[in-house]
Amino acid sequence: MYLVDTSVLIDFLKGRATAQSDRFEQIMRQGIPFGISALTLQETLQGARDVREYDRLHRYLTTQKIYYPTPATYESAARIFFDCRKSGITIRSTIDTLIAATAIENDLILLASDRDFLFMVGVVDLVVE
Repeated sequence: MYLVDTSVLIDFLKGRATAQSDRFEQIMRQGIPFGISALTLQETLQGARDVREYDRLHRYLTTQKIYYPTPATYESAARIFFDCRKSGITIRSTIDTLIAATAIENDLILLASDRDFLFMVGVVDLVVE
């Protein structure tokens, strides 16, 4: 099962062909289960240009499997950030550590095009495609 990151979802929704957005399209065509983080829901909705787009995105996104962070997710995310920093890696986004923690906690493959996730792979038990 996959957790689709905001970076991939936005590229897909805007029709941008990338390796990850093409993979997402393939996942959907093959009926492979996927979901999004509640944080991806927020990031995608807040990027809407107008009310019409917001409503359209909201209708689509809320039909997807959504993974919500728990208190333990925040602790895991803090540890990911800490472990990366101790390894000499600076993660630019707290939200990315929360999304990574969500993927790890739920044993999901993270489909992402954000390089911060690739940096995390070398430090924590995160699978990124």
